[in-house]
Amino acid sequence: MDWESFKRLRGSQKKAFFMRDGNIYHVIMAQQFDRGFLDEICNLATRIRQIAKSNEGTRFLLSLLQGRRAMLYFVQPSTRTFLSFMSACQILGMQCSEVRDTSTSSEVKGETPEDTVRTFSSYVDLIIMRYPEPGFAERIAFLLNNSGRPVPVINAGSGRDQHPTQALLDIYTLHRSFEDQGGIDGKKIALVGDLKRGRTVRSLAYLMKNYEGVKLYFVSPPELRMEDDLKEYLREHEVEFEESEDLAEVIPQVDAVYMTRIQDEYDLEGESKRIDYSRFHFKVEYLQLLKPNAIIMHPLPRRQELPTEIDQDRRAVYWRQVRNGMWVRVALIAKIFRVGGEIWHY
Repeated sequence: MDWESFKRLRGSQKKAFFMRDGNIYHVIMAQQFDRGFLDEICNLATRIRQIAKSNEGTRFLLSLLQGRRAMLYFVQPSTRTFLSFMSACQILGMQCSEVRDTSTSSEVKGETPEDTVRTFSSYVDLIIMRYPEPGFAERIAFLLNNSGRPVPVINAGSGRDQHPTQALLDIYTLHRSFEDQGGIDGKKIALVGDLKRGRTVRSLAYLMKNYEGVKLYFVSPPELRMEDDLKEYLREHEVEFEESEDLAEVIPQVDAVYMTRIQDEYDLEGESKRIDYSRFHFKVEYLQLLKPNAIIMHPLPRRQELPTEIDQDRRAVYWRQVRNGMWVRVALIAKIFRVGGEIWHY
């Protein structure tokens, strides 16, 4: 199949392409994950955390992927995702290289990004990439699959479109937060803010098809509503959702509030400045409206939409999300390189 034909396939149709011998290989989009995989990754991440608490366990984890090499190709700004992937690789004993600025690569000389990444594949066993163009990680995975040296590709953020590993750590955070309350099934989740351009909320919303009885509330300015393709996907998979512009009205109804900042890096003509985003800030007084066992999430970085005073509330779990991200990514890399069995048998 050529690239143009492959690109036109639906996400569910591409899933097999991202597998190898029945195991996950490339991590490109949230639609490729099913409930079994999500449960397995959550449980494996928790097991890894337990093992890492002892010096002996840390040494065991370090031995799993010694001799393997990873390239972190991050040409879009990143703090948490980059550092958590770097740490995840190091926990498993992988050596890491990085390119974070195309001005230091041969792209300055006119080399295409595709040739640049294909060069990386000659030296490493895993490519983790963040790129501003939607679909670029998918194109690279397709290219490498048809090359003489296919290596796994992990999409660490592609434009406004997808951020699948953020969705995994968000699921893990929800899983751990509600493990004594029936899990994620049946929960009501508010996704708040810039839903049109927020790849984290898109990827998380895609995963909701894997859980029973979940209801989503899309709370945003009218100019920044969730786009129709995602809403049609949810309707097709019978995931209930409703849209609102009243955050205070939605908060008492939900079990989780997922806040996001305005994504003004995607502005063309400063259009974000014309939007009253203050109506979608989580005010300190909203804590009185929130259920006692609900949680507040945020992919970070934050701005005024989430005051620092809220950090002291036990329901604020966004710093826990950051920590969870590293462990989920350890579990994901372990799964890609098929050392999960060794971890369970340790």
